[in-house]
Amino acid sequence: MPFARSLAALWVSAALLSTAAIAQLAPSPDAAVQRAAAAQKQPFLASLKEFVDIETGSRDTEGITQATELLSNKLKALGGQVQFIEPQEATNYRMMDTPEKIGRMVKATFKGTGSKRILLIAHIDTVYPKGMAAKQPFRIDGDKAYGLGISDDKQGVAMIVHVVAMLKALNFNEYGTLTVFVNGDEEISSPGSREELIKAGSEHDAVLSFEASRTTSDKLSLATSGIASVELKVEGRASHAGAAPERGVNALYELSHQIMQMRDLSQNDKGLKLNWTVSQAGTNRNVIPAYATAQADVRVIRVEDYAGIEATVRERAKKQLLPEAKVTVNFERRRPPLEATAANRKLAAHAQTIYAELGRKLEVDDQPEGGGTDAAFAALKTQAAVIERFGLQGFGGHTADNEYVLLDTLEARLYLATRVVMDVSRGKGL
Repeated sequence: MPFARSLAALWVSAALLSTAAIAQLAPSPDAAVQRAAAAQKQPFLASLKEFVDIETGSRDTEGITQATELLSNKLKALGGQVQFIEPQEATNYRMMDTPEKIGRMVKATFKGTGSKRILLIAHIDTVYPKGMAAKQPFRIDGDKAYGLGISDDKQGVAMIVHVVAMLKALNFNEYGTLTVFVNGDEEISSPGSREELIKAGSEHDAVLSFEASRTTSDKLSLATSGIASVELKVEGRASHAGAAPERGVNALYELSHQIMQMRDLSQNDKGLKLNWTVSQAGTNRNVIPAYATAQADVRVIRVEDYAGIEATVRERAKKQLLPEAKVTVNFERRRPPLEATAANRKLAAHAQTIYAELGRKLEVDDQPEGGGTDAAFAALKTQAAVIERFGLQGFGGHTADNEYVLLDTLEARLYLATRVVMDVSRGKGL
């Protein structure tokens, strides 16, 4: 028994020593950054309310102008050199649903003493028509803040403002250039801002995008889907369906043929999906339809897959059922995919060590979830790290019902983004 007790005591002592050693090795949080994050909580909530209270549907240029004016004033107060960028028709990528007038962008630059260039991006526009905010005004209930567009992406705009505010409070300016870029057309596939995003991404050493994470996962994302659409237009010839159907060219028949011969283009092993989702034909029951249209949703996970699927669609469309019909194909590349790279994996791993300073585990997701992101435009012509979901955890985007963000990780997320900016400024994580 004495030997057994001695052996047990040795095991306990070893375990205690091991625990102590692990505790010594565990990273400690930066107390100054923690205090700065705590100090920003109430100002953040005030800013969030201000942004949510302004309706900014993608087609509501008046609301976007008002919200970007508010954002500009906040960034100027923090010392930024701010400019408004109006979309230019010469570079706009016009799609079937692109409005005549596109909301403007805000770009702010902060000059520091270092050499690293860091870009922070978010979007101010929402999917909701004007007048809907009255049904879901800003409110706080427990650890949730509610409001239309609060998750997608008003919280992201507010996060960027208060990360910059934290850096200012900490007297940190070891970056070369810190750039803030916020657009007003993300929800309509960024037709006016995509060229600016591509250019900005190529000019920076790291890009942090502030879309929200899901409420079920405290994470960063390294990959998102690319989104495209196919529009088929068929022009036939109308005729009386009862008296002279043979004189017509049935656009519905041709459209049906086209859809059926393109129903097998998905390649799930490559993450490529093409699904026909909308169609319309005819005007009257007793008239052979002269016109018919259909739309397909396309998803890819590699930029290079766009060329192949577009070429296949165009080639298949040449095989017509009715030679007299006119078939037109419109293939729109609405958004490229964000692809996981060595650079964003490395920076994300560094972000995990930062989050661990707070005793928190940060998930890093390198698989696309099906949605798209402006971060993909920023990544299109750069080898630098581009990472998505630096925003809060949120729920209910695009639903018009109970959209909210979780506030219990607000300070932790402010800490994370600020520390990432600080470390990248010093060359860490790159």
